[in-house]
Amino acid sequence: MAELIERVDEEDRVLGIVDRAEAIRRGWLHRIATIVCRDERGRFLVHRRPDDATRFPGLCNWMLGGAVGVGESYEEAAARELEEELGVRAAPRLVFTFRCAGAIGPYWLGLHEVAVPASARPDPGEIAAHDWLDAPELELLVHSAEFVPDARQAYDRYRALDRRAPMAPHR
Repeated sequence: MAELIERVDEEDRVLGIVDRAEAIRRGWLHRIATIVCRDERGRFLVHRRPDDATRFPGLCNWMLGGAVGVGESYEEAAARELEEELGVRAAPRLVFTFRCAGAIGPYWLGLHEVAVPASARPDPGEIAAHDWLDAPELELLVHSAEFVPDARQAYDRYRALDRRAPMAPHR
């Protein structure tokens, strides 16, 4: 079954509804919502993608997420993805959006953050393994070959921000 998404322009304005596979195949811009999860100690959730994943199999990532659906905001998509992948209901806070060149094609990436309990249990169909890393440990992993390249772009932008703003709490 086709995954319908909104094709967007260079300014992130909706142009129309398209199949995600076609958007990727043709290099059309679309939207992806991602979530950076941190626990009560400030550690980052890092996970390894399943070996049978269609995108970036077996690689590590520090963000959860997926495509923004038709009519969804970045925030709504992030909350949906968080619940699907981690089983946590929360309202992730949008930190920034940027046009990501993308290893499989260009897209607009909305990066969110949220605090979640370290006891959260990822969906094994979405996440093969996970761990909680502090900032120096994450920094080492990000620059390894085992890391999703698009996630590295987002990480570099995230690190450049002023991190004093509070994260959205889980509910």
